Amino acid sequence: MKEEWVRSTVRDIPLYYNPKVQAVRMDTSTNVLGTNPSAREVLARSADLDLNQYPTPYSDGLRQALAQRYGLHEDNFVVGNGSDEALDIIFKSFMEPGETVVAPYPSYVLHGFFVKINGGRFVTVDLRPGFQLDADAMLAAKGKLIILCTPNNPTANTFDHADVERLVQEHDGPVVVDEAYGEYADRSFLPRVEEFDNLIVTRTFSKAYGLAGMRVGYMASNLKMAGIMQRIKIPYSLNQVSERAAIAALKDTTYVDMAVDLVRRERERLSQGLESLGFKTYPSQSNFILFKSPHPSGELVKRLAEKGVLVRNFGGLRMLENCLRTTIGTRELNDLLLSKLGEVMREW
Repeated sequence: MKEEWVRSTVRDIPLYYNPKVQAVRMDTSTNVLGTNPSAREVLARSADLDLNQYPTPYSDGLRQALAQRYGLHEDNFVVGNGSDEALDIIFKSFMEPGETVVAPYPSYVLHGFFVKINGGRFVTVDLRPGFQLDADAMLAAKGKLIILCTPNNPTANTFDHADVERLVQEHDGPVVVDEAYGEYADRSFLPRVEEFDNLIVTRTFSKAYGLAGMRVGYMASNLKMAGIMQRIKIPYSLNQVSERAAIAALKDTTYVDMAVDLVRRERERLSQGLESLGFKTYPSQSNFILFKSPHPSGELVKRLAEKGVLVRNFGGLRMLENCLRTTIGTRELNDLLLSKLGEVMREW
């Protein structure tokens, strides 16, 4: 194959994170309580599904359930195969090839991926101290779209609500607020999508809802913007089983409430435990913690994985030198992590 056959805008895109080690996974920021029980019940009853028929093109049942949950109209919502499909739809809908998308740095790596594979130009603006937005610089970059996630991945903090609102109010173009970890935060922009003509909020069932393997995501916007994105979305992209599981999970929030409560109880305890071992931790409003190692982070991840626990290494990135991210687990998982990290640090 010749290199020139590949579209120029995607030639430098690497494979996404795909570890091969066998270990306790504390690197994915999924729900440590395991599979959502509502989904298990749906799976047990799915034998009655007529799999010879397509699902509805636009997942009408799930959109109706989301509308009821958030007090909006079903047509405010677009549902996809994970929130990653929602992000892809946004750039397909509103970004011409060559146009610029502005995002904070550091932030979710796949935002830039979706911009590039759709032929756009991805520009980042460094976060201020405390990993907060530089709203002035983001507005001055004059991109077609602005995208950010709050709580932010991998820094775990939420952005100042007033800064995000300012971007929505002052930017002349779509502003995407990725709330993949929104259930763990104190405030959300999702109920406010009808207040603005340019706000899009994306969310997922992969985190707090414990359905990462089902690949269900969604976004909400005002009716006009949502209608445009619905036309661009691939019809039938969400299968019947995943849609049923998501609807069941929305109707019974007991599991989500337990998960959020667990994270809030364990977050401070895990932070203190990491600090007692010599790590610097950063404030979190998510189900993961960013922490900085006094030793090379890549080597630390390797040694920890050899002891059966895997965390995510971000230490090779600018502004995140020697930083790692761990999921906030159950008390037992957190104790296991701290114990194995203690062994690694003592051996050092």
